[in-house]
Amino acid sequence: MKQNLDLAPVGNCSVSALIDRCGRYVWACAPRVDGDPVFSALMDGDDPEHGFWEVCLADLKDVEQAYIKNTPVLRTVLTDTNGSAVEIIDFAPRHHKHHRTYRPVAFGRIIRPISGAPRICVRLRPSADWGARRAEATSGSNHIRYHCTDLTLRLTTDCPVSHILEERTFRLETPLAFFLGPDEGYDQEVGPGVAATLDRTVVYWKDWVRTLYIPLDFQDAVIRAAITLKLCAYEETGAIVAAMTTSVPEFPESGRNWDYRFCWIRDAYYTVRALNRLGAVDILENYLVYLRNLVDNSAGGHIQPVYGVGLEADLSERIVDSVEGYRGMKPVRVGNQAHEHLQHDVYGQIVLPLVQSFYDQRLIRPGSVEDFCALEAVGDRAYALHDQPDAGLWEFRTIARVHTYSSVMCWAACDRLAKAADALGLADRAEVWSQRADTIRARVEAEAYIPEEGRFGASFGGRELDASLLQLVDLGFLDPMDPRQVATFNAIERDLKKGPYLFRYVEPDDFGEPETAFNFCTFWFIEALHLNGRTAEAREIFEQMLSRRTHAGLLSEDIALGTDELWGNYPQTYSLVGIINCAVLLSRSWTDVR
Repeated sequence: MKQNLDLAPVGNCSVSALIDRCGRYVWACAPRVDGDPVFSALMDGDDPEHGFWEVCLADLKDVEQAYIKNTPVLRTVLTDTNGSAVEIIDFAPRHHKHHRTYRPVAFGRIIRPISGAPRICVRLRPSADWGARRAEATSGSNHIRYHCTDLTLRLTTDCPVSHILEERTFRLETPLAFFLGPDEGYDQEVGPGVAATLDRTVVYWKDWVRTLYIPLDFQDAVIRAAITLKLCAYEETGAIVAAMTTSVPEFPESGRNWDYRFCWIRDAYYTVRALNRLGAVDILENYLVYLRNLVDNSAGGHIQPVYGVGLEADLSERIVDSVEGYRGMKPVRVGNQAHEHLQHDVYGQIVLPLVQSFYDQRLIRPGSVEDFCALEAVGDRAYALHDQPDAGLWEFRTIARVHTYSSVMCWAACDRLAKAADALGLADRAEVWSQRADTIRARVEAEAYIPEEGRFGASFGGRELDASLLQLVDLGFLDPMDPRQVATFNAIERDLKKGPYLFRYVEPDDFGEPETAFNFCTFWFIEALHLNGRTAEAREIFEQMLSRRTHAGLLSEDIALGTDELWGNYPQTYSLVGIINCAVLLSRSWTDVR
């Protein structure tokens, strides 16, 4: 079976898995999203011997798959050549229990016959040691223990255990329930217990979606993006990961295979900002806790661009040879060297979401003067580093420049601190931060502006372009109709737009010339088109981007020209943020249906 990214995630903000079109688990890490994969088939060629969980229907003819509406609960229907069919329901439990949210490191699965006399085989083969071997199994009368690398998973089921251990084909005559989770006893009848957990999980997600403020148009796309962004949150600490996977290449044989299962300050900033537009304050609040801990831990010093979901600073990068890689394309990386980088935009991306806490009266814990004083240390770093070289938001490994985007983010940090100080009645501090913001603005306008072209460059003194210059409007640094911004937009459209898509940049980097477009940048371009009065064009490209989504309604990081094939890690939070932002911007108003 050829690997592709047409996968559907299930999860509960504690653990997640990716399931293919036939209902096969092909990727899941436990006990955390950045842990050792217990299902590793996605990274192990086209015919792996283990690392999956599948239900094989004899004489399979047809497959249908879709989510239960407004949930991450997945329904797959397999039909054989005689018309016999089975239904597979997959989910990760999440619901209220004992006055808290129940979200175990566990997956639930129910298999039901829905017509005829289907014959199935359940093949459950977790992996261990980063896919190097099949997890050892021991069994009891109603359970099987799988001894993976960092934990032991226990399958409790009302299916005959020997059917699973022997991978026996049998007739499915009654519903079967499976609970794959912690190595502890299941204290209730498994069939009714899993069914009740499923029902409560469906109710939880439908209730959560009901709290969202969504646009009139593109509702299905926005809801699916919002649910999946929530699945990328590690609720225990408030971290938000950039993607659920590692090492899906940006394009074939590129070597651009990165581990995205960590919390980038930049990605998380864009994520909470998009969800805030929908009113999803729960994710914002939890992420602010994560940020405040990072600020405290830094003690006014260096802040990395990326951390582990448990606030870990050391994400040492290594290459594993135990799996073949996505479509056999190595390397497979664990960890990310970006934790060593200097990326000065992170100071702005910490300040901007935290400043909201000084204004937002919905928050259970609003920002205090003490919080502001702690945040000023981050602003001090932004001011000190606004004109210093860094790796930039695209994380160049061997190229250091004073990147315009990083400098403008440092300006935004000072600008927002001035506004926050004013809101808190700290007039003297407001004056200090306002003056600092003015100083940075003057430096950017002097060093990044190219007078003979009337536009900005991507670095101080440089002429190169990158798509991040479109963010000068979003950050409030320039008005969209400022002639300098219009000229910058025109240059970006001329040089970075390929077909309907936008590249981050086109100049060679550490790995040569890019060959795929970056989906988030295309969404930035759509926003810029709209702000430049070209809304019809913006809507046309947005519709094209929506058509490129997987059947699960999601996008990865990159897209190939010509074939429109998705590449890069999946599902990518940046890309889902783009869907939400553009949908909100381009939708008709609710007043249009009065």
